[in-house]
Amino acid sequence: MIVRPRPTLLRLFFILRGSIIQQVFPQILITSVISALVVFAHTLRPGLLPVISGAPFALLGIAISIFLGFRNNACYDRWWEARKQWGQLVFSARHFARQTLVLEASAGRGGSDARERLLILVIAFIQSLVPHLRTGSTRDKVERLLSEDLKARYRASRAPPEALSLAIGSELADLRARGMLTDISYQLLDRTLGDLMAAQTACERIRWTPVPFGYTLLLHRTAFLFCVLLPFGFDDVLGWFMPFATALVAYTFFGLDALGDELEEPFGNQQNALPIGALADMIEINLREAMGEKDLDPLPVPVDYLLM
Repeated sequence: MIVRPRPTLLRLFFILRGSIIQQVFPQILITSVISALVVFAHTLRPGLLPVISGAPFALLGIAISIFLGFRNNACYDRWWEARKQWGQLVFSARHFARQTLVLEASAGRGGSDARERLLILVIAFIQSLVPHLRTGSTRDKVERLLSEDLKARYRASRAPPEALSLAIGSELADLRARGMLTDISYQLLDRTLGDLMAAQTACERIRWTPVPFGYTLLLHRTAFLFCVLLPFGFDDVLGWFMPFATALVAYTFFGLDALGDELEEPFGNQQNALPIGALADMIEINLREAMGEKDLDPLPVPVDYLLM
């Protein structure tokens, strides 16, 4: 995710990181070259290519703009929903750490060790969500937290976070059986664990349920055809200004389309994806601080305005 102060008006035109221009530059170049060729042909031989009324293009441009707005709203809703679910993960993890203080108060040293085991498992659960949700991620901050037995189960599982949530549930059940947790304390902790799993399930729903492909396909085709045919409708009015106008329209349409593609995958590796790695590290730091650890890593900060 791009995290930077608002640039000045002058610098606004020279920012590349997060601007989408790099992704859509080939489309802009192609449509601009086609527009320049159409203008050149009309100038050289006026009757060589047909001239079309600009009215249909005005109506089609309005339709494409509305459709782009609809798709981008749908993609932004996915992005914002994903951010809310990770906010829920932050809250539930901190809440779990606070609730487990009852172990230290009621069970002495054994309770402190049990609390540490639970919070380490919660940290591992949160960290496991990053490679689980982010395709192609090579991040591995989970196995260092696990025992050999649990590490083997984690590797063998087809849903690694689920294996860790089962381990947390098993630990809670064992503590209840040993009398270190009362019925009420157990139910409260189990409910918070359920909140963590609900957020995980919501993130999985977003990750594996994309925006229907038909929307994307229709928008790609229509926007490209519109930009290619645009010079035939306005060449007689704009002349050699037409390639610049085509580039501007292409930048707007293709840029919004590309931005929608990035927002559609909030857990991806693109620059506008959510910083779930940084959020997982922040949760780990919070929980380790709750355990009383002192020598902690600093909170994640953007590197060259990029936080992932």
